[in-house]
Amino acid sequence: MSHLYKHLRIHQVFGANTDVGKTIITTALVRASALNNNRVFYLKPVSTGAPQDADDGHIKRHAGPQKHLVDAHCLFRYGDPVSPHLAAKMASETQGVKVSVPSDETFVGSIAEHIRKRARAASLGAHMYVETAGGVHSPTLSGTTQLDSYRPLFLPTILIGDSKLGGISSTISSFESLLLRGYIIDAILLFRDEYYRNFEYLTQYFAERGIHVTALDPPPPRLDDPSENFANTEKYYSNLVPPSQQGDVFTALEHLNECHARRIQELDSMPRRTSDAIWWPFVQHGLVKTEKDVTVIDSAWSDFFSIYDASRERTSQPASLLQPQLDGSASWWTQAVGHGHPTLALAAANAAGRYGHVMFPQATHLPALKLAERLLQGPGKGWASRVFFSDNGSTGMEAALKMALRSFIVSSGLELSSAEKKNLGVIGLKGSYHGDTIGAMDACEEGVYACEWHEAKGYWFEPPTVSVRQGQVAVSLPPALSSLSGDQHQVAEAFETLSHVYDVEQRLESPLARHYRRYLEKHMRHLQADSSRKLAALVIEPIVMGAGGMIFVDPLFQRIMVDVVRDPTLFPTALPVIFDEVFVGLYRLGFESAGPLLGVSPDISVNAKILTGGVLPLAVTLASDRIFQAFNSESKVDALLHGHSYTAHAVGCQVANATLDMVGRLVESDQWLGAIRKWAPEGATSSRAWSFWDPKFIASISCLDIVDEAMTLGTVLAIKFKDDDAGYASHSAQTLLQSLRLPLEDGSSSAAPGGAPFGVHYRTLGNVAYFMSSLNTSRATIEALEERLWRLVSDVRRS
Repeated sequence: MSHLYKHLRIHQVFGANTDVGKTIITTALVRASALNNNRVFYLKPVSTGAPQDADDGHIKRHAGPQKHLVDAHCLFRYGDPVSPHLAAKMASETQGVKVSVPSDETFVGSIAEHIRKRARAASLGAHMYVETAGGVHSPTLSGTTQLDSYRPLFLPTILIGDSKLGGISSTISSFESLLLRGYIIDAILLFRDEYYRNFEYLTQYFAERGIHVTALDPPPPRLDDPSENFANTEKYYSNLVPPSQQGDVFTALEHLNECHARRIQELDSMPRRTSDAIWWPFVQHGLVKTEKDVTVIDSAWSDFFSIYDASRERTSQPASLLQPQLDGSASWWTQAVGHGHPTLALAAANAAGRYGHVMFPQATHLPALKLAERLLQGPGKGWASRVFFSDNGSTGMEAALKMALRSFIVSSGLELSSAEKKNLGVIGLKGSYHGDTIGAMDACEEGVYACEWHEAKGYWFEPPTVSVRQGQVAVSLPPALSSLSGDQHQVAEAFETLSHVYDVEQRLESPLARHYRRYLEKHMRHLQADSSRKLAALVIEPIVMGAGGMIFVDPLFQRIMVDVVRDPTLFPTALPVIFDEVFVGLYRLGFESAGPLLGVSPDISVNAKILTGGVLPLAVTLASDRIFQAFNSESKVDALLHGHSYTAHAVGCQVANATLDMVGRLVESDQWLGAIRKWAPEGATSSRAWSFWDPKFIASISCLDIVDEAMTLGTVLAIKFKDDDAGYASHSAQTLLQSLRLPLEDGSSSAAPGGAPFGVHYRTLGNVAYFMSSLNTSRATIEALEERLWRLVSDVRRS
């Protein structure tokens, strides 16, 4: 977790290289802080080499006349004077006894706990310095480079520049490496070497980038006699950090203090400034009553936001103003591999540096071409021939609708008037949602998302649904399909496991399948006979309709819908089929695409969200050759005249390629395979449908009195609460779960990276609460959320 305290300023010290003087300059800062009568804490997380040469010992020896104010510690100490990862490995093999090397989680957790303890002991105006080892990319104990290992702590940074030959390059490179990982770089300090004069160049270079640079006098050469060396070094520090508190070190110290105060001041002001300047999406501003209702996100890492909360400083034991909060909606369903992933940041930076944005019509570039080719061999394998790029899911669906309607007209050979073309309609499902642009809205039944221009163009069937009710996997029928009247759904069929309900091919000859087919054929004939609107496409969100309330549709019903609109006895020209996979695609539900699960391919599909791992907006519309050929001629006006200024932007495409590389490795990981086995039917090792959420937890929570049903697939969990006023306008789920936003301080649930209890940031859809993990969320994090949910919901039941 990130750390920020009003009464304790913390800075992490990185070096542009080894032997650049990190400890000497940090000692000067520690000494200056103490001379200012500040309590000072120094931490060297890992030290290698002889104990007498340890950096924390140097700090203690030269802390100056106020050394009683200085506390210096080292957490992991190894005797071999080598890189920390090698020293830890060598220590683990000593005397033939294999001892595990501390993991990144253990390493960062130990640092975080040390910081918390010192923060509790600190008085107003205390300072802390956390000094790393070697250069910015030197490995830590596990072998992870320091930049990535320390990133969960997100401490403001001091970079010690390199004053030697080649130091300009290493300093700038280190700065850029820190920048790419999102670090706040408050200052660069280095020695004033009068021969190489790197400080002159770097001062000007970083001034243009708004970074403060301080150059200090270099230390004297090391003397062989220990007592003489100590006296000589102490004289150096006395001159560099004089009792008069004048000079460059104190200027740097004042700057660091100002940076700390300015950061807190800005975070404090953000709720008010945001309320005055921003119009949020999907938020009723009239319900945002106080500044506390505004979530201030200072940074994000892995599955967690770092949330600013000024009230934390006023507790009896002052806590960090920044608290971890689990991103429980995967940031509106976009997160694939967690926030701030360095691989994706580097991919974005590489493409931005190589291309920026370049025109795409009748042109190409490698990131877009590679992405298109891999998508045709991935979700489009066996049916798609072309990839059309756009900038988000809604506009991807706009393109899909244009493709489908034109293709229908061309394929049918119908001579339609202009008015008839404007009146073409679609078939879909009640509860569907395809985005907020007008065309995408018109492909849905009118609902809460409608606007003044919205004109629903089509017919929408109410679907049967899949859920877990009272511990039993069941398919429930809506009134139109059942023998019941009213709003209650009738359970049509119970299943032993999720895998059985998603075995669509096995279910095709079942009585329920015949019931679906008769129902759909009857209504399709009626719709065909209705001359008021010509139906031209089938548009569905396969498997789950997200924004409509996390509605898990019976896949058998959707399969038969596709079969029926392709039946030549009903539709002489098969209707183009659009799969809106913006939400469900690319393994959000545990599979790459819904086509293989349903046993049928679409003519057009749309992917977005996970595509770029939550880093950038990008969408792709995949189309079959039949669809493409409807636009292919020698006339310009026959072309798909649809596009965006940022079509196939290289940065998004490069990040998408990197994301899909990572996802490809995740689907073969032990965590994935273990989750699949857990959901497998008895005696099997695999399952057609599975989830990262525990099957026993789903069954148990579905049995609670206040729960109507629960359901899960892949990363998604949905819990529907009983509510007489159910619907999007309901606040029942939001009200019921509001305590989730606060961390449990009793230690009963697992902690976020760095060891702090975490709250949960979540979104609701009326009386439906949903939660979503990334594709690589740890089992420990999911278990912690399961525990929180179980305790909260079962406590409500008892009360």
